[in-house]
Amino acid sequence: MSKSIKFSLALGLVALAAACAQPEPEYVEVAPEPISVEPVYTGKYK
Repeated sequence: MSKSIKFSLALGLVALAAACAQPEPEYVEVAPEPISVEPVYTGKYK
């Protein structure tokens, strides 16, 4: 086989491997919202 055919075949295999590679999933961490609201000082005794 000629060098150009071997080079084309090798390049095609590398391209195929790159196309079939699975990307790693990105993990996004979301901060949970508070369950209850803290009391707010109103200035008056209740």
